[in-house]
Amino acid sequence: MSNENSTEPQDKAVDEEVAREMEGVPEHLRDDGGKDEPETADEAIEDALASLRGDLEAAKQDALYARAETQNVRRRMEKDVQDARNYAATGFARDILSVADNLARALDAVPAELREDEKVKGFVAGIEATQRELEKVFNQNGITRIAAKGMPLDPNQHQAMMEIPTDEVEPGTIVQEMQAGYMIKDRLLRPAMVGVAKKPD
Repeated sequence: MSNENSTEPQDKAVDEEVAREMEGVPEHLRDDGGKDEPETADEAIEDALASLRGDLEAAKQDALYARAETQNVRRRMEKDVQDARNYAATGFARDILSVADNLARALDAVPAELREDEKVKGFVAGIEATQRELEKVFNQNGITRIAAKGMPLDPNQHQAMMEIPTDEVEPGTIVQEMQAGYMIKDRLLRPAMVGVAKKPD
């Protein structure tokens, strides 16, 4: 009997000490015989899975953005390479246009009566053959002459040098071409220098 009574104060002291130590511990972390442990473990697993799912989704998005950026860079590089191929001859073509201009002037300067002269006929035929060959080379490199006379003025292709009073065509129509214009593919190589109709005063 005396032994049982002596252990009761000890048990009570231990219980009080445990209670004091548990005062600072949050309720959801206290051990109440293992009843909440399965729920806490399940919640922890769910939280970890949710976090991993979020990380996976972010990684997928990053991979998609990286792939899209790679495709954009590849497209830009392909366009740059294509442009380099298409317009590599631009500088040379501008320089050679003066040769085409001089050939055209030379042919325009030959009077009609001299064209039939046997002494001059071969010379004129040689210039015409050279002009045709030059036009063939231009076409092979995507260089085309801009249509001008009879066309409405297009500031993107034509450069108006003067206005010519006339009633024969609508104002703004090109009635004279002083210098031929050219395109290389879809880019302007040189604008056509033209005279444009206007209403007479």
